[in-house]
Formats: sequence, structure tokens, C-alpha cells
Amino acid sequence: QVQLVESGGGLVQAGGSLRLSCTASGRTESDNAMAWFRQAPGKEREFVLATTWNGDSTYYRDSVQGRFTSSKDYAKNTVYLQMNNLQPEDSGVYYCAAGRLPVFTMATVEPAKRYAYWGQGTQVTVSS
Repeated sequence: QVQLVESGGGLVQAGGSLRLSCTASGRTESDNAMAWFRQAPGKEREFVLATTWNGDSTYYRDSVQGRFTSSKDYAKNTVYLQMNNLQPEDSGVYYCAAGRLPVFTMATVEPAKRYAYWGQGTQVTVSS
């Protein structure tokens, strides 16, 4: 059973930056995919980015490409989401997710149902 704990959310002005962390415990080699999703009030949960644990591939939502990046600290079993040039439309609860994806493509990483494990979420609020 994989457990995920996120941290790092907060309030920031437009143009600012935040770094979210997701620490995984109980993960096995088969749980190869890590992803970030977000959900704004009254909206569906949406894909932000996904990466393989070994770091070979990363896919980004178009609207965050060039502003958001993913990195990992293997020793800490932690995945980071660095968010730069944040905009009000980036606001929402950000969730870390983990799962087993034998095929890693944009089509397979986007659906939330692909991920069996979820963190509790961390709030990101970007003021204009």
C-alpha cells in the first residue's frame, strides 16, 4: 500500500513560485508512475504532469509547459513540483498520485483513474 503525503502549498501573487513536495512510502518498483493533478472549486480534477519514477519520461499539461517542472530525490522518496510564473488559473487543490502504468504515453497518464494511490492534497492559491 502506497501512502503519499503532499506539502508546500500556500498563497502567492501572480508571477510568483511555489514548490510542492510529495513523499511516498510503501512504493514498489511496479509503482512506476507519479503524477500531479489539481482541482479548482466546481471543476473536474485535471491532469498537470506525470513522470516515471526512474525519470525517463515526463508529460505536462499544455498550460503549464515551460512553467512547471518535476524533480525527484530518490533518497527521500520524494517528488517535487516546481511551479514558476504562477497565474490565478493555477489555483486549486493539488494532489499527488501514484500508480502502475505499463505503457507511459500522454494518453495513458492523463486519466485520474489510472492512479491507485492519492495524497490528501495541498491548497495553492494565486492572487491577481
